[in-house]
Amino acid sequence: MNFPDTLRYTKDHEWIKLEGNVATVGITDFAQRELGDIVFVDIDTVGKKLGSNEIFGTVEAVKTVSDLYLPVAGTVKEVNADLEGNPENVNNDPYEKGWMIKMEVDSTDEVNALMDAAAYRALVGE
Repeated sequence: MNFPDTLRYTKDHEWIKLEGNVATVGITDFAQRELGDIVFVDIDTVGKKLGSNEIFGTVEAVKTVSDLYLPVAGTVKEVNADLEGNPENVNNDPYEKGWMIKMEVDSTDEVNALMDAAAYRALVGE
């Protein structure tokens, strides 16, 4: 499985990439494999300020629906519009084409406190 060293990770299997105070968020390679074929991504929180670990949307696979948790506190600024017609991008390319949201983070320190790739690999047994 692929866990880029440039990202931070949560115990709920989201990844976050910070650029300034804007972060891109998605689910990990591990999460998409566990879910199976993703058929729908539902995110209606654009413009909302949410706390860390609050639900920002859901992802629907063939056999299940799973909540998506915000890794850190901040404001959801953008949803990946390509996922509306191509939810399989989450399966095929979870870290590039399959990103889910962009958000303005309240604290970059909160991002830095998340797991690095080595800690996440240990969490999922890789």
